[in-house]
Amino acid sequence: MGALPKKKISKRRRGNRRAHSAINSRQMSRCDNCNSLLPSHRTCPVCGHYRSKEIYEMDQPKVKFR
Repeated sequence: MGALPKKKISKRRRGNRRAHSAINSRQMSRCDNCNSLLPSHRTCPVCGHYRSKEIYEMDQPKVKFR
């Protein structure tokens, strides 16, 4: 038989333990070239730039993300 708790864990103690388990929203930043929103540290899917440098060419312009 496994270990069993000697006392009930209170709601406060349980909540304090779970305080760091919350899911955070993604960090979004603006593209330096086209000013569209994108996740941090990613190449822009609209214009193909990363940190003001062109990483890949875009064949046709895409619709901006909101």
